[in-house]
Amino acid sequence: MILDNIRQIRYRIAAAAKRAGRDPNGVTLIAVTKYAKQEQVLELLQSGEVREIAENRVQDASARRSALGGKAGAVVWRLIGHLQSNKAKKALEVFDAVDSLDSLKLAEALEKASSGTDRKLPVLIQVKLSGKETQSGVAPEAVGGLIEGLKPLEHLAVRGLMAIAPNVEPVEAVRPHFRRMRELFERNFSGVPGAQLSLGMSRDFELAVEEGATHVRVGTSIFS
Repeated sequence: MILDNIRQIRYRIAAAAKRAGRDPNGVTLIAVTKYAKQEQVLELLQSGEVREIAENRVQDASARRSALGGKAGAVVWRLIGHLQSNKAKKALEVFDAVDSLDSLKLAEALEKASSGTDRKLPVLIQVKLSGKETQSGVAPEAVGGLIEGLKPLEHLAVRGLMAIAPNVEPVEAVRPHFRRMRELFERNFSGVPGAQLSLGMSRDFELAVEEGATHVRVGTSIFS
């Protein structure tokens, strides 16, 4: 079932990319394992169909990695949930990349936790697209300033932007938000090799691909 779901998702990604005149190979599928059962994640890893997975919380990802043992090293682990500065050190033990960087304070905590190592942590800046107090992220107009503030931090590699679209209906209503993110991405990362724009989840990943996402984060459509 999981492998069938992934193949269907990849077909939809490819179709969306072609509609936008893009190369489907330019879109990476990230499997969000937040609500997946351990046996489902194991099946996913053994299949080799997905090379990157994401979790929302450090504690949950740590427990999952421990249970998977050596098999956990087969994929890149990405943090997509809010990270408190006091958990920066633990996050570095669990994740290969942090896609939810939302403040200079957190960046400095990650830099401090990396001091004395030769590690270069890939990070994405999370941009806030809704007015909800519970949603993390940097205001769109503050992205440029944060990028400047991150430049002295030698252990962080700023790769691009990430955002969660507002849960609005119809789903097509998220398109202007994705378009704004693409414009923000192009303004700040145009010409940067390997730059990443992480947009889209199960309900709207096709729109995200059409609007320029390089990475889409899908969980429910894979594991349900």
